[in-house]
Amino acid sequence: MALIHRAQAQARRNAYADRVNEVLGGNQNRLNDPVEAFLWTYYSYRPRELRRYHPGALDVFADGEEVSSWRGYGPRQGGFGVRLDFIEKRRLTLEFITDFLRTTGERTAQHNCFGMHEWAMVYGQQQEEIRHTTWPLRLGSEATTKLVDQIGVRCSHFDAFRFFTPKAIPLNSITPTREHQRDLDQPGCVHANMDLYKWSYKLSPILPSDLVLDAFLNARRLREIDMRASPYDLSDMHLIPIKVETAEGRTEYANEQRRMAQESVSIRNAIVAYCEQVVTLREAFDEAK
Repeated sequence: MALIHRAQAQARRNAYADRVNEVLGGNQNRLNDPVEAFLWTYYSYRPRELRRYHPGALDVFADGEEVSSWRGYGPRQGGFGVRLDFIEKRRLTLEFITDFLRTTGERTAQHNCFGMHEWAMVYGQQQEEIRHTTWPLRLGSEATTKLVDQIGVRCSHFDAFRFFTPKAIPLNSITPTREHQRDLDQPGCVHANMDLYKWSYKLSPILPSDLVLDAFLNARRLREIDMRASPYDLSDMHLIPIKVETAEGRTEYANEQRRMAQESVSIRNAIVAYCEQVVTLREAFDEAK
């Protein structure tokens, strides 16, 4: 455990604020952007929450009375930090996420879905029926449906599968459920890797803010790949399509999927490693009681 003095704390806050400001900037049109909109509507962490600096449960502010009113904070030996009883209250969540991410990371990565989950979400629908009516279908409704029939759907991630149209559900090679998500999520999945952001902010303020921001940036990059391979025409958003309707496009998508899966490994491992240290801290707290 590290004790952070006032000057160190301010330097960390300033450095983190610089990172966040560079990421968020002054973008006032987030909800008009298919990449940004997903990050702020599908995920529940707000910009103001992402901006707040947390050192993580393993560090303590030596002069931190200003944080004593924050959720989960209070006196700790030597100063102020995430309270040990707060960590204890989050124990089941902490252990579940640690086990879930470790298990997902140990599974063999698959890279053969070709992003068809987004196409299955508009399968059999006309332009006026789809969820994102302001974004035209790049190939039109009929050709979009035919492509899904031709390529097939192999989606293992429940939170993508649950948005499939009713006609697309029986086309999927498996039937993911929430109950079996731990057994199905795999490290090659774009959506499973995006969800590293969800798992990280669910553990805030136990996890350091820098790690949550790393997961956010990873999710943003993955969402861009997701949208570039989608059936939508997003040329107005300057997103160059990955044309999965061609063999070349499917190869490009698989390569991007592999690249982003590899970039996600370090973030997943960092979250698991930090959580394991926090669990050790909690166990030491139990022994001291």
